[in-house]
Amino acid sequence: MIEIVETDAGTARITWHRAKRARLVLAVSHGAGGGIEARDLRALAQVLPDHGVTVALVEQPWRVAGKKVAPAPKTLDTGWRGIWPALAGMALPVISGGRSAGARVACRTATELGAHAVLALSFPLHPPGKPERSRADELLGAGVPTLVVQGGNDPFGKPDEFPDGAYELVEVPYGDHGFAVPKRAEITQERALEIVTGAVVEWVASLG
Repeated sequence: MIEIVETDAGTARITWHRAKRARLVLAVSHGAGGGIEARDLRALAQVLPDHGVTVALVEQPWRVAGKKVAPAPKTLDTGWRGIWPALAGMALPVISGGRSAGARVACRTATELGAHAVLALSFPLHPPGKPERSRADELLGAGVPTLVVQGGNDPFGKPDEFPDGAYELVEVPYGDHGFAVPKRAEITQERALEIVTGAVVEWVASLG
């Protein structure tokens, strides 16, 4: 089911994948260079409803408007705030999530919006090749239980670059920023996505 939501940043769109007996809602948005067709978002929407989690795939207003470049972080946060009432309206705890830029938005707004937890897929710890421009403070400031799922070869931050903190981190071996694995890798693309979905299912169960 698709729901159109008006926000102060423009028109957003939510694609719902509902669980029959939902106990949680996972809202996830895309990164700055892609949409909800990302392989990890699709996999979560397919798997999680069978585990009692309704998945809301959120398209930010810039994406709905057909623009190719994401706006400033402040505008992304505005868009995310605008869709929150539709998520909270399910009267269930909401996990705030996203991939890449969407993960940053989820971390920055989690406490303010009353998120139950944060799922950060491919958190962009720093721009490629610029580790000195760390965004670790956003991740560490989430203020709620947080799971990071990170590709082992992510140029935006490999797992061993992440600082110690009150969050869990699961590595997808060989994975790049989009969790793509090379053909020569010791795991298949299908297995890489199973690691992503398996980690999220296990973590969600631990949230209670």
